[in-house]
Amino acid sequence: MKQMSATELQSYLAIETSAVLIDVREAHELPNGVIEGANHIPMQQVPEVLEQLEPHRSGPLVLICRTGNRSGQVGQFLEGVGFSNVINLVGGMNAWAADVDPTMQSY
Repeated sequence: MKQMSATELQSYLAIETSAVLIDVREAHELPNGVIEGANHIPMQQVPEVLEQLEPHRSGPLVLICRTGNRSGQVGQFLEGVGFSNVINLVGGMNAWAADVDPTMQSY
């Protein structure tokens, strides 16, 4: 699994328009801020929606959470079932808020 900082991801998304963003946080966390274009699939629901993710098996598939830990776990799971181009946002939304979009809240 690739690891990208918030600023690396921002630059990457400006070029790689086919990337699919998956925010694995819980619904109550979303009011703190969401990266534009991100799809919300809570971590616990990812195994249930694998069929929906199937078209993105070769990615790029960007995973997002608050700090990068849950998204990293989801990334390991996805790689374990054959997804080959998984990217984890290191530091999660807190890093995004600090380094890319200061209008978002760290929490």
